[in-house]
Amino acid sequence: MDYWKYILRANPETSEILVAYLVEAPFDTFEETESGVNAYLPASAGQTEAERQLTALQQQFDFAWDKSFLPGQNWNEIWESNFPPVVVGDFCAVRADFHEPIRGVRHELIINPKMAFGTGHHETTWQCIAAMEYLPLKGEKIFDFGCGTGVLAILASKLGAAEVEAVDIEEESYRNTLENCAVNEVTNVTARCGTLAAVQGRDFDGILANINRNVILDSLPALSGLLKPGGWLLVSGILIRDEEVVTEAAAKAGFEKRKRTERGNWLCVEFRKVSN
Repeated sequence: MDYWKYILRANPETSEILVAYLVEAPFDTFEETESGVNAYLPASAGQTEAERQLTALQQQFDFAWDKSFLPGQNWNEIWESNFPPVVVGDFCAVRADFHEPIRGVRHELIINPKMAFGTGHHETTWQCIAAMEYLPLKGEKIFDFGCGTGVLAILASKLGAAEVEAVDIEEESYRNTLENCAVNEVTNVTARCGTLAAVQGRDFDGILANINRNVILDSLPALSGLLKPGGWLLVSGILIRDEEVVTEAAAKAGFEKRKRTERGNWLCVEFRKVSN
């Protein structure tokens, strides 16, 4: 697949804020750099909307950008040079198949990300993985909303979930989830490509939602409807400064906040659906 590579030059804090906004654009992958962040846009997605958003963001934040065209190439080779393993304490390690096995962790996941988001490097995914160590997953029915590479769905399965449904709007993410499930010998994850309307399951015990603020805000009532009373919702992809607006919206949708963590400028929150 051909891509446009957008090179955004900004300080680290601004770079994180830009990613939070641009995940809603047609960009499907982000790569941190010493000077800012690279955002990758499938050539088939078109540039008009993406560049309109970049221009609008320049009215709010101090950054510069330019772009270059990347013809179809071996993305595995690119990721191999830019994707070190991720270790979350002694709980979980995430590596690609070209890395050596990682010793001293209870769970080791092999994730070959291609161009799908969710390698564990970003603060949001890292926090979700860390939180899952303490969530009730064994024997439960779990939904992974915005599954990316499938890393959280696969970890849920490894932690004993009875069944997992995973949905992502990006075709590449859907295919990558299927591939990574096969590599990790996980057979109880059902992946689908689409929006929340594509979800087949109901009465989930828990929902993982590592997406972005606006999608979470728009989806809270629907997510509440998919959960059993007393079920949990783990959300990330939220900047710390947006905690209040997300918490208030969650309360209106029937959730109460239980736990929170922060890493960098990013927040991860566990909510519980209030029993009827």
